[in-house]
Amino acid sequence: MKLITSFMLIFIVTNNAWAEHQNLDQLLSNVKQAQQQGRKINRTREVEFLAEKQAQQQVLKVTQAKLAQQEVLSKTLKQHLEDNEELLAKLETQLKEKSGELGELFGVARQAAGDLSADLTNSLVSAQYPEREVPLVKMIESKSLPTIEQLETLWFTLQQEMTETGKVVRFNTEIQSATGEREQTEVIRIGAFNAVANGGYLRYSPDTKILVSLARQPADKYLDLLQPFTQAQTGSVAVAIDPTRGVMLSMLIQTPDTVERIQQGGVIGFIILALGAIGFLYALLRLTILTLTGSKMSKQVDSSEASDNNPLGRVLLATEKDMAQDTETLELVLDEAITREVPALEKGLSLIKLFAAVAPLLGLLGTVTGMIATFQSISLFGTGDPKLMADGISQALVTTMLGLCVAIPLLFLYNLVASRSKTLIQILDEQSAGIMSRRMGN
Repeated sequence: MKLITSFMLIFIVTNNAWAEHQNLDQLLSNVKQAQQQGRKINRTREVEFLAEKQAQQQVLKVTQAKLAQQEVLSKTLKQHLEDNEELLAKLETQLKEKSGELGELFGVARQAAGDLSADLTNSLVSAQYPEREVPLVKMIESKSLPTIEQLETLWFTLQQEMTETGKVVRFNTEIQSATGEREQTEVIRIGAFNAVANGGYLRYSPDTKILVSLARQPADKYLDLLQPFTQAQTGSVAVAIDPTRGVMLSMLIQTPDTVERIQQGGVIGFIILALGAIGFLYALLRLTILTLTGSKMSKQVDSSEASDNNPLGRVLLATEKDMAQDTETLELVLDEAITREVPALEKGLSLIKLFAAVAPLLGLLGTVTGMIATFQSISLFGTGDPKLMADGISQALVTTMLGLCVAIPLLFLYNLVASRSKTLIQILDEQSAGIMSRRMGN
C-alpha cells in the first residue's frame, strides 16, 4: 500500500514539471513572433519616412526655384516702377512747363466754382432751380484739369444766378409750413432777396432744399405790403425786401414786440404800468371835474342868482345870508366859505405828484434787480455767452424806460391839474375881493 501511494506521488510531481516546461516554450515562441512583427513594422515605417523625405526635398527644390524666379521678377518690376516714376516726374514737369498760366487759370476757375457753390447752397434761386451746385462740386473735387463742359457749366450757372437775381418771378413749388406740413403753392421770388407765399415771408433751408415759412413773421406794416404786391401783375408796387438775403429779416422777426418788451420788465414793470394807469385815470378824472367846475363857475360869474352847484355859487350864497353883518364879519364869512371850497379844488394833486415821483423810483429798483441778475449770470457762466446776461440787462433797461414813460406824462398832467385848480381858486379870491370892494363902497 505504501508502495502504491509513493508511486502515485512520484507520478503527480513528474506530471506538473512537464506542464510548466510546456508553458515556458509557448511564451518564448510568442515573444519571438512579436519581435519579428515589430521589426517588420519598423522597416515599413522607415521606408515610408524615407519616401516622404525625398518628396519634401523635391518640393523644396521646386519652391526654391520659384522663389528665385519671383526674386528676378521683383527686381525687374522694381526697376520698371522706378523707371515709370522717373518718367512720370519728367512728364509732370513737362506738363507744368507747358500748362504755364493755364494752371493758374484753372485754379481760379476752381476757386470761383467753390465760391459760387457756397452761394448757390444758400440762394433762394436754388428753390426754383435745385441741384445746380452738383456739377460744381464735382469740378472742385476733381484732381484733373477741368473740362470744357465743366467750364461752360460754371459760366452758365454764374450767369443764371446773376440773371435770376434781377427778376421777380412766380413759380409753383413745395413749401414747408412752420408746423412741418408740406404743400404745393405758388411762390413769388424777389430776386435772390426774398420769397413770399400765402401772405407771409419764406426762407430757404439748405438742409431740406425747400422753402420754409417763417415761424414768426415781421410786423404788420411789412405784411400789409404783401397783399397788393401778390395781386399786382404789372407796374410798380411797394414791398419790403431784405437786401442782405435774410439776415436783416431774421433779426427783425427776433425783435420783441410791445407786449414782449413789457414782459421783459418782469413784475416791477407790471407794477409801474399799473401805477401809471391808475395815475393817468385819476389825473384825467380830476381834470374833467375841474373843467366842469370851471364851466359852472364861469356861468355863475355871468349869472345874477347864486347856485349851489359850484364853489363860487356856494360862496355867494354864504355871503348873501350874512350881508347885514359888518365888514369884518363878512370878510371872515368869505374866508371861511373859500376855505371850505379850496380842499375840494386841490383834491388829488398830492396823489398825482406821488405817482409821478414813485414811477422812476420803481424803474430804478428794476434797474438794480436786473443788474444783480446780470452779475449772477456772469459769476455762474462767465462772459462767454452774452445771451445769458441779456435777461438782466433787458429788465434793467425796460423798467427804467417804463418808469420814465409813466413819470413824464404824469408830471405834465399834475401841472395841468394844479394850474386848473389854481385858476379856480384865483377866481374865488377875485370874486370875494370884488364882494368886499362893493361892500366897502356902499
